[in-house]
Amino acid sequence: MKYRRLTKEQLEELHPEFINFLATQSIDAAEWAKIKEEKPEVAEEEIDVFSDLVWEGVLGKAEFLEHISPQTMNLFELREKDMGLISIIVGDNKIDITTATGYKWLQNNLLDEEVKIFTANKTYGEDANVDKFKLIESGAVITKGDLFRYFDDLMEMGKEKNGF
Repeated sequence: MKYRRLTKEQLEELHPEFINFLATQSIDAAEWAKIKEEKPEVAEEEIDVFSDLVWEGVLGKAEFLEHISPQTMNLFELREKDMGLISIIVGDNKIDITTATGYKWLQNNLLDEEVKIFTANKTYGEDANVDKFKLIESGAVITKGDLFRYFDDLMEMGKEKNGF
């Protein structure tokens, strides 16, 4: 497998798509039941292939990822050839930016000496989707990019204001 098998819940959610996937291989409900009963390893392989196809589709469409922990916010923009990163680190471990109060503190104190903001760009390795998948497996989630754009806009305004 290139990625990982979808969870039972994910497979249940994608049941109609899985039926279509099997149909493209001329496998109907009766044939599928027979395969599961007589050749469980083949059934497992079919689920693995389907899982990889789903992941390829999802990762190919993903534009932004976020990984937020109590003191760190990593925001990724997934571009065609590379990914952009905005990393925000809060040095005060009493502040938890995963809470509404902590996030509000961050918004109001971006210039505080406890807040460090870094940006970077990273070129993908051989397979961009594998790089994206690794981030998801480490806890990142796919988003619409609202936080990335918010902080990117703030930094752009800061550059303009400071003449950079």
